[in-house]
Amino acid sequence: IPAIVDLAAMRDAMSTLGGDPSKINPLSPAELVIDHSVQVDVFGKANAMDLNTQIEYERNRERYAFLRWGQNAFTDFKVVPPNTGIVHQVNLEFLARVVFARQQNGTTRAFPDTLVGTDSHTTMINGIGVLGWGVGGIEAEAAMLGQPVTMLIPHVVGFELLGKLPEGATATDLVLTVVEMLRARGVVGKFVEFFGDGLDHLPLADRATIANMAPEYGATCGIFPIDAESLRYLELSGRSAEQIALVEAYAREQGLFREAGTTQAIYSDVLVLDMGTVVPSIAGPKRPQDRITLDNAKSTIGSLMEAIQTERGSDGQVSVTDEGDTFQLTDGAVVIAAITSCTNTSNPAVMLGAGLLAKRASERGLQVKPWVKTSLGPGSKVVSDYLVKADLMTPLEELGFHVVGYGCTTCIGNSGPLPEPVRDGIRAGDLIACSILSGNRNFEGRIHAEVKMNFLASPPLVVAYAIA
Repeated sequence: IPAIVDLAAMRDAMSTLGGDPSKINPLSPAELVIDHSVQVDVFGKANAMDLNTQIEYERNRERYAFLRWGQNAFTDFKVVPPNTGIVHQVNLEFLARVVFARQQNGTTRAFPDTLVGTDSHTTMINGIGVLGWGVGGIEAEAAMLGQPVTMLIPHVVGFELLGKLPEGATATDLVLTVVEMLRARGVVGKFVEFFGDGLDHLPLADRATIANMAPEYGATCGIFPIDAESLRYLELSGRSAEQIALVEAYAREQGLFREAGTTQAIYSDVLVLDMGTVVPSIAGPKRPQDRITLDNAKSTIGSLMEAIQTERGSDGQVSVTDEGDTFQLTDGAVVIAAITSCTNTSNPAVMLGAGLLAKRASERGLQVKPWVKTSLGPGSKVVSDYLVKADLMTPLEELGFHVVGYGCTTCIGNSGPLPEPVRDGIRAGDLIACSILSGNRNFEGRIHAEVKMNFLASPPLVVAYAIA
């Protein structure tokens, strides 16, 4: 938004100087996805999304009117409106070209698609072979106006993937393992490039999940090569046959296309992971790299609780009444369960997994505990479409996971207020409340001011913990 304000101010200055204000435009294609403004004020209701959207428009009316003007006023500038999806998922599904082409003096010039984005998880697009990462607003604005992005030539760390994920392990479990390994090795300021025969068994959605969390493992980016899977995804997501042909031809000609027998690059350092060893995991309570295997979760979190209770001098327990329900709120209570974030909502396997778990739970009469604030924030409307077509949206809604909006929600702290009785109970007992979310950030205070422990998990586990 500040960048568009600056462009508008430049147009005013140009007009004052007697020039043509329409000459002031971004020099590189600029695309703005409005995704950080959704807050989960309303949840657990069929009309939650409509009400949250209404509140969102009331809060941001002036901003949105200004951006709509900008979309019509500037060339090379597009706006994806609010409640359409999360920028990184929209980029993957719709905006990214992989190979750019422009007409210059009657000749088509092709070059690799690269980008800078004003969000740290811009790196998600590395999953399809586009080099990009997050920068500050000033750097992004400079790039829009044709200034180069300068950098030191980075060290490139190779990460070899072997085998394939075993049944029961998800892309979330894989990325939490990758984060743990790369944090331990230390890759700050470095590029990570994934390679190896394991890529033959890694769908594009799983690659995007791993690329998304580059900020969590500390790298500038975590990039995957262009290969047959990239082309398959471009076709699946509705890119034109001409664009797909251009991507393949260009990547092959430039030596960027991965296939069997491709010569391995020489890296500054190499890590190796057999994906067959990946097991179900969560991460927390404060850092994404603190992975806990699911079979050790009870004992590990129990020990953390005991240490805090000893320091506090009491076992927390408070009686709470909310909408006629009276229940005991205790230390360790999961008060927020959110299927959220571009990290996982771009991945059909884990989203359908959450729906299937909800369906089985609903068939057995299981319900989410009354103190849990549930939410489903899909990264794009594609997600809700396939959940509806698979008859899995209804079971999720029966457990309180109604769509609350299409955008960044709980992961960036837009979890909204807790129900007042739950909030008051946490304060009265100084309780150690928890959240479980399918996000990428879990620092204390980020998810919600009243929630001390935050755990990252796959969408199916978010549903399971909301019930348990």
